[in-house]
Amino acid sequence: MSNSIIKSAKAVIAIEKNALEDLENKIDGEFVKACELISQCSGKVIVIGMGKSGHIGNKIAATLASTGTPAFAVHPAEAGHGDLGMISRNDVVIAISYSGESDEISMILPVIQRAGVKIISMTGNHSSSIAKAADIHIDVGVKKEACPHNLAPTASTTATLAMGDAIAVSLLTMKGFTPDDFARSHPSGSLGRRLLTFVTNIMKTGDEIPLINPNATLSDALVEMTKKGLGMVIIHENMNLKGIYTDGDLRRTLEKTQNLNDLKINDVMTKDCSAILDSEPAIKAVELMDGKNINSLPVLDKNKKIVGAINMHSLMQAKVV
Repeated sequence: MSNSIIKSAKAVIAIEKNALEDLENKIDGEFVKACELISQCSGKVIVIGMGKSGHIGNKIAATLASTGTPAFAVHPAEAGHGDLGMISRNDVVIAISYSGESDEISMILPVIQRAGVKIISMTGNHSSSIAKAADIHIDVGVKKEACPHNLAPTASTTATLAMGDAIAVSLLTMKGFTPDDFARSHPSGSLGRRLLTFVTNIMKTGDEIPLINPNATLSDALVEMTKKGLGMVIIHENMNLKGIYTDGDLRRTLEKTQNLNDLKINDVMTKDCSAILDSEPAIKAVELMDGKNINSLPVLDKNKKIVGAINMHSLMQAKVV
């Protein structure tokens, strides 16, 4: 039984893989026209599909919206009962129907056409009524479904989904859509946190900053380091950065001498230390720490004055890493 299950599953994957390989040859002038039409659209992209095509349409609309092309899906049956009011003249409609003969879509297309809305069809039959009614037709036909009875939408829905992704990514490229743009559409996601969280949002400030002057003793510096709990102390004069001393530096100091009482912090601090501006994205702090193999940084303002401190623990708490 297990062998037959594995054989059946692999057959499905093979059929759908072949469908995707064939789909590559369907990227033609009509595809380019569709992308150009959408890129010039001053309104929204409205995706309509019935049944399984509707589920695929929902995903295509979501992908378009998250990659810089305003879009949403409308159920064709609901459209005939008032939701057509969501579609305006400046929009573009993508009608998805593998047979190209969906009654629910065919019924509303004339109304959409009379409103002057441009229509892109995605079907497996370029001679179908929906394909003929569209301004642009994109072929998503497959040789056969992965269903052994060639009935259940399987390879065809995979091909349609992939074509939708191809449109979305092509538009993304045409618009110069950046990771920052993507993050602004996903502020609650991990990428959004990584790109939209700035050092100033999570740094320690005021009395939380571990500060000491260059004339202080190492013992005084250790008291400050322990009190503030950031694994470092920042050495300054009038909030101008002079150096840093970390718990790693302490271990190295102890390897050289056991007599800490006679040491001044100025004698053991790292003078040419790294720092980061408060206006930088927090992810830049992560990259700097990783590159320098350090765990904490002084934070400076545009005038190079110390305004904060940040360490890897703060970045982890903010879920930047």
